[in-house]
Amino acid sequence: MTLTTQILLSMLSLLVLAVVLGAVLFTVVSNGTLDRQYQLRALGIATTTAAMPEVRTALAAGDPHHDIEALAKQIVAAANPSYVVVTDRNGIRYSHPNPALIGHKLEEPVAVLDGKSHLGFDQGSLGLSANAKAPIFGTDGAVIGEVSVGILDTREQDDQAATMWLIAGFSALVLLLSVGGSLLLSRRIKRVTFNLEPAEIAFLLQEREALLHGIREAVVGLDDDGKVTVINEEARRLLKVEETALGTPVAELVPEGRLRQLLTGTLDGVDQVVLTEDALLVVNRMPVSVGGRSIGSVITLRDRTEIEGLVRDLHSVQGLMEAMRALEHEYANRLYVVDGLLELGEVEQAKSYVAQLSTTSRSLGEGLRSRIAPPELAALLLAKITVAAEQDVEIEVTSDSRLERPPALATEVVTIVGNLLDNAIDALANTPRPRTVTIHLDDAVGVFISVRDNGPGVPADQIDAVVVDGYSTKDTRPGMRRGIGLALVARIVHGAGGTLDIFPGPGGNFEVWLPAAPDATNQTGTDDD
Repeated sequence: MTLTTQILLSMLSLLVLAVVLGAVLFTVVSNGTLDRQYQLRALGIATTTAAMPEVRTALAAGDPHHDIEALAKQIVAAANPSYVVVTDRNGIRYSHPNPALIGHKLEEPVAVLDGKSHLGFDQGSLGLSANAKAPIFGTDGAVIGEVSVGILDTREQDDQAATMWLIAGFSALVLLLSVGGSLLLSRRIKRVTFNLEPAEIAFLLQEREALLHGIREAVVGLDDDGKVTVINEEARRLLKVEETALGTPVAELVPEGRLRQLLTGTLDGVDQVVLTEDALLVVNRMPVSVGGRSIGSVITLRDRTEIEGLVRDLHSVQGLMEAMRALEHEYANRLYVVDGLLELGEVEQAKSYVAQLSTTSRSLGEGLRSRIAPPELAALLLAKITVAAEQDVEIEVTSDSRLERPPALATEVVTIVGNLLDNAIDALANTPRPRTVTIHLDDAVGVFISVRDNGPGVPADQIDAVVVDGYSTKDTRPGMRRGIGLALVARIVHGAGGTLDIFPGPGGNFEVWLPAAPDATNQTGTDDD
């Protein structure tokens, strides 16, 4: 059955049951009240008749002039009871609607000899009636007779029938209004539920739950007040939400920062990059409206940490390949020179040229390796020097640079140096020559890294913005997101308990200090002693 039919039948069943029970109860109570009213009416007439002096005097004298019958007829005409019967204490009738029974004795004993009035229903010669009997007292206070007044049951039945018709009409009106109300309610429910039946709603709910908690992408649903209405397990993991989040404002689930601004809608944009303590997230926030009315928004978060790491590793490999290509090109040119000298017969000159090249190339690599203990860092510097030379940028490692012990955060140091050098090389792309980048390394107290270039530098009003994840003034490279390098450096430095200082231009100037590991400090003290 459709939702409309179910609502209509359910409402009608309940209403019919309630109306029928109410009608029956009201009829029973009404009939009982009507019975009591007729009995009290008869009692009033009987009591009044018994108190009439004419009735008392005539009954005490034996009613020689038949005055009691005449008075009874007057009372019936005035008060409209069905009958008024007056008897003496022995039950002899002095008045009766059937004149033939006057002077005859009652079939039942006189009920008022106890001096009290009596109410009830009496099955007399005229039929069933609501009856009241009142005693007639003589001058000495003794009971000398009885007045019996009755109202036939046929009159009461007519009144009861009129009442029942009223109840039936009222019940029918209630049922009619209920049917209309049920139809209106069902139409409203159908409109709210987009004309979906209960089975369809249940199926959609099951689908939603399966989809929401089955996908690996994080999903958060918000209402118009910014409170969480839906959140799946992946979103809980990425946002580190452990407590019940439903009904909680999303601003209370994450700390202050760029992520909160994106989740609350303070910042807009598609595929916005956010760097958290342990993940790189791509955030999208889309408003949701139904029928032109806003019902909230949906937030999706994608964990791109591993993919972004692979992309950056790939670019690092490509950088090394570019460096090898540049070296290959350079060595090819040198071989051409050697070959030309040999062709010309200048053997000694060729030997001298080869010796000079060998000394120069070996001195650059050996010079770096002798001062920079971590081999991966020395290799990185050598590759960056070669790649930068291809772009007409000179990278100079200061002569007093020293990194004699592999730092505890060797991988982090390589990441910091690589990002700072990449930013410096990119900053010099469209600047006039000469283009120079100077890097200084020192591990006297912790690890100190300084990278400077003669480019435009960072404007003073943008110093705080450049370390925000997603901020970049450069064109996007295919397959790689911008605005990550300096944010990643800032996160590594902050996690290690170090400092990152950025100085305003002209000229880029970045200084990083990382504290030394405890074991490295102790070892240093031992060597000094």
